[in-house]
Amino acid sequence: MRRLALPAAVLGLLAGLTAPAHGSTPSWHVRFSDSFNTDVAKGRFTDCDHAPDSPKAYCGGLTGSMRANWWAYPKGWPDTATQRRYPVGGIYDPATTLWISGGTLHIRMWRGPSGPIHSATVVPKRLMGQRYGRYEERWRVVKAATGYKSAHLLWPVNDNACPNCEIDFPELEWTGTVAAFMHRKNSIGGDQDGYDTGKQWTAWHTTAIEWKRGDVRFYLDGKLVGHSTKAVPDTPANWDIQNESALNGDRAAPNSSAQMDIAWIKGWTWN
Repeated sequence: MRRLALPAAVLGLLAGLTAPAHGSTPSWHVRFSDSFNTDVAKGRFTDCDHAPDSPKAYCGGLTGSMRANWWAYPKGWPDTATQRRYPVGGIYDPATTLWISGGTLHIRMWRGPSGPIHSATVVPKRLMGQRYGRYEERWRVVKAATGYKSAHLLWPVNDNACPNCEIDFPELEWTGTVAAFMHRKNSIGGDQDGYDTGKQWTAWHTTAIEWKRGDVRFYLDGKLVGHSTKAVPDTPANWDIQNESALNGDRAAPNSSAQMDIAWIKGWTWN
């Protein structure tokens, strides 16, 4: 996903958010969690193009704690397939794809009779700009369809500071199996570690990324499924809960849709 350049002063502030005090012992500290107990009607994730990709970002259609805690990619942003000019790509459209009810965040992507997929990405603002942390979520794809995927990822705040850095879990097409990927720092092309769990998207799962200096671990339902130690990204990142059109050559059919539900998310700092 394209990123906007931030002023040096802002980047410096983000870099210092998780800096340990002198002489302190590193440990996990819960920074943010949400069990989605506040209902948000479909159509309220609107007007999201305010200070994008920064802790000051917000969606004007949200209020209270939801505006304070959550941001979504604005309407009209291209997803990865569109950026790569695939035959069927997507555009972000939070107003028609996101809502909260019954203690669950619903993410329903769809395609009309023609044209692009309507994609959806949400970002927990309090976990933006961290260097290292643990990122956990409980989710299930309640309706899978060809042409839809997820890449819930840690993406660097400053692309230039960590070229091609990316940590993804869960990722891949919803009709396949759940996988994790760590793109190595300064990598080119497919220089990455990949871990296929063999598990289906349509069951409830809890996924977790643990990111420390020189060390990334991926957990599925409490079991370690991947461990990377080579060229681990080391600059502040945002946790983008990204859902978009497929990148494996599959094309979403006209008038199709697919949906993921998220029961809760939780994030820790490592400091």
